[in-house]
Amino acid sequence: MDDPRPSQPNSAQPSADAAQPPAGQSPAAEQRPGGEQPDDDRHSYPQHWEADVLLRDGGTARIRPITPADAERLVEFYEQVSDQSKYFRFFAPYPRLSDRDVRRFTHHDYINRVGLAVVVRDRFIATVRYDRIDPDGRPSASGTDAEVAFLVQDAHQGRGVASALLEHIAAVAQERGIRRFTAEVLPENRKMVKVFTDAGYVQRRSFAEGVVHLEFDLEPTAASLAVMRAREHRAEARSVQRLLTPRSVAVLGVSRSPQSVGRALLRNLAGFQGPVYAVNRKAPPGTELEGVPTHRSLLEIEGPVDLAVIAVPEPAVPQAVAECGAHGVQGLVVVTAGYAETGPEGRDRQRALVRQARAAGMRVIGPNAFGLLNTDPEQPLNASLAPVLPERGPFGLFCQSGAVGVALLEATHRRGMGISSFASVGNRADVSGNDWLQYWEEDPATEVVLLYLESFGNPRKFTRIARRLAGTKPVVVVKGARHTGSLPPGHAVQAAVGGLQDATVDALFRQAGVLRVDTITELLDTGELLAAQPLPAGDRVAVVGNSDSLGLLTYDACLGAGLRPRTPVDLTTAATGENFRIALETALGDPAVDAVVAVAIPPIAAQTAVTPDLGADEPEFAEALTEAGTRAAELGKPLLLVHLALTELPQRLRLVGIPAYPRPERAVDALTQAVHYADWRRRTAEAEQTARVPEFERIDEAGARALITEALRTRPAAAPSRPAGAPGAAGKWRTFPDDRAAALLACYGIDVVPTLPAPDEESAVRAAAALGYPVALKATAEHLRHRPDLGSVRLDLTGEAGLRRAYRELDALLGGAERVRPVVQRMAPRGVDTVIGATVDPGVGAILSFGLAGAPAELLGDVAHRLIPATDRDAASLIREVRAAPLLFGWRGAVPVDTDALEELLLRVSRLVDDLPEVASVDLEPVVVAPHGLAVLEARVRIAPLPVRTDLGPRAMSTL
Repeated sequence: MDDPRPSQPNSAQPSADAAQPPAGQSPAAEQRPGGEQPDDDRHSYPQHWEADVLLRDGGTARIRPITPADAERLVEFYEQVSDQSKYFRFFAPYPRLSDRDVRRFTHHDYINRVGLAVVVRDRFIATVRYDRIDPDGRPSASGTDAEVAFLVQDAHQGRGVASALLEHIAAVAQERGIRRFTAEVLPENRKMVKVFTDAGYVQRRSFAEGVVHLEFDLEPTAASLAVMRAREHRAEARSVQRLLTPRSVAVLGVSRSPQSVGRALLRNLAGFQGPVYAVNRKAPPGTELEGVPTHRSLLEIEGPVDLAVIAVPEPAVPQAVAECGAHGVQGLVVVTAGYAETGPEGRDRQRALVRQARAAGMRVIGPNAFGLLNTDPEQPLNASLAPVLPERGPFGLFCQSGAVGVALLEATHRRGMGISSFASVGNRADVSGNDWLQYWEEDPATEVVLLYLESFGNPRKFTRIARRLAGTKPVVVVKGARHTGSLPPGHAVQAAVGGLQDATVDALFRQAGVLRVDTITELLDTGELLAAQPLPAGDRVAVVGNSDSLGLLTYDACLGAGLRPRTPVDLTTAATGENFRIALETALGDPAVDAVVAVAIPPIAAQTAVTPDLGADEPEFAEALTEAGTRAAELGKPLLLVHLALTELPQRLRLVGIPAYPRPERAVDALTQAVHYADWRRRTAEAEQTARVPEFERIDEAGARALITEALRTRPAAAPSRPAGAPGAAGKWRTFPDDRAAALLACYGIDVVPTLPAPDEESAVRAAAALGYPVALKATAEHLRHRPDLGSVRLDLTGEAGLRRAYRELDALLGGAERVRPVVQRMAPRGVDTVIGATVDPGVGAILSFGLAGAPAELLGDVAHRLIPATDRDAASLIREVRAAPLLFGWRGAVPVDTDALEELLLRVSRLVDDLPEVASVDLEPVVVAPHGLAVLEARVRIAPLPVRTDLGPRAMSTL
């Protein structure tokens, strides 16, 4: 039977070792009947279409192409579909599939006919299929339209299965040159109509002969991407929520030794309000451990188990995971070590663990995890090695290190900082920090997010999620390996992400509104202030207290941090609580003050000569500060305390939400982070209203694409291979010749100052005559580029005699024309030399960079970065962010340069890279910015073939 309405989906990220049908083997590896390749399987199995996906309810599934080996799975799947769903699919009663149907639905050429399936526990739960058609709706090998149809088992409808399939089949179709889908749906099939209409694609809809006819273009739109991101957010948040709120928990690997990890985990679950089970394969029947009945296998447990904590030895983990999958467990916390942190073989075991769990619909915390905590009094959970469940509070904590996790829990307990939830995920092979950010955005109990990160799995996604979260809740991060760039054992990252430059990380954080600190102490100091106090309206600080020295130290710390402190108000060591109250009220009421720092030492008058008590508190201090804290909250101004030799006062103030710090630097550092965060919030809100990506004249995208297509079609004799994971790694990247680079840039209104080769003296003279004097003579050999200090440049040559003399000097000094590769270039106006670059980082995305040429950028690293596409506000802030920026604005009486032209050039480069994903990098150096206009003297452009999948592709879980 010919299928009038195709059905089956696609997948997203390439996966070298993705989970496959029986026994985890790839469908492509399975033998066809008789060992023959079917006639219509004309294309190799597209393994990169396989993907693990999160569904709406937080469960996992696998999307992969259907193969001939799936015949039995397809028949079994179809038998589980209701008669109504079958009728909706085929527009007629169709109780069973014939042999011909089965063959047609399992044999595809992966070009004109493609079928995808959603697989859970090695069983199909949904399929989608497309068939390429011509404009008349007939099968075609060259058309750009395709008919698409879905079938989802009734038990799995409402989980977002069809929506995920649509994303993947659309990406597959685009890869195969299909630009539009058509579908016919019965009006009664409202769920499927909603899948199409909610997807966000540009659609056309009609109704004829009792059937709804839908057409939609597959080119992603802002709406379709927004829909995709919203679904991703809901699914990932829900998956974490399921881990934190299980109805029942089982611990696998509970030893009879009280000192064992399994016993500790079981003890720590004592406060859990639902059923708790223990599993020990050698326990005699009727055994109880920690008062919990013990089973020899998880499959012996009669009731449901939502969360399993695995502490068995590493060789026993696969069997434990298999039992969890068979029992319907939703999530795993794998405390067991011995995976990627041990080397390549361990990494393979880790990948196999994740594949096995996801194939059964389960998410994984770990392996090598410390565990997770939920302090919700309605659903408390301590599925970790922490002996005590922390107090309830506003902080969400995430870390990738068990040792740091212990330190964080101890420090928050000591400070009286309660937490909402906590996760220490070890090797973070599956559930990552990005998932927790998605959850905390929705969690009303979490007000401040504190992260300890050692590596990024997907920096681009982190930036996208963190930026959205930081718009409502502060995100504070300690990022390890700032200077070494080393990757902790066991952390899987994309090839290019492992070497992510720290300056790039800083740029990501700044643009996303994430506050980066250097130490765990700073993390908690900043978090405490942000949770307890309002955000400051500016950077003007009043310092009030009873110690002149402590006030001056605080004042100096503010200046050093870039704040604007007022002269400290010294109340003298004899100050009373009433003195504090009046001074604080005055400072808070001053409209020229945005924040107040109180400094306090024990009142000298309170000490006796016989028994001095340097820790004595003046109760009046606490009363005055508490009253001031209430007033500060009303005015929206933060109030914090710096103290020395006081023991009780800090704890009293923390109870009423006033953070106290034992050193001025700690208080000022925390306040500075709050100032920066508040400023980012304001600027972001303004940018949403005013920032734009300007439209420029002289933009010829079609012409630029033609140049790139021609260059990629012409293979050079030899081109350097791109590192694994980089853009175009499947092929080669190549550098455009200078004339082609100039032509490409001209398509975007970027003019490079003309340059002519001068292989000999006479050629140089002719070039100068063609360009017009004055000219410059420059060496362009790789070892001499941008090295005027070596004598490789001669400027302001106004005539033939001077040019000939300069040419001979260059030739004699640097070793001949062949070695020097001299060129003649028309002189540009004098100005400030700058450098502009744009680079596509596989893990981060496209990054726009700016600095001043020479020592500032090369020696001092004075370069600023922004993510592409950049707005006009991004460009303006970019050139002002570098430390050498005053040179652009008239430093020491110089004439300011044309920063408007500079900002326009930055935006044009951003537009070029954003429009043309094949562009791997653009380097403009130097760009001479004059008082009026600018000149691009040299340009280098590299291009590369597009990767198979990008961050704009369908939702898919990481397969690292």
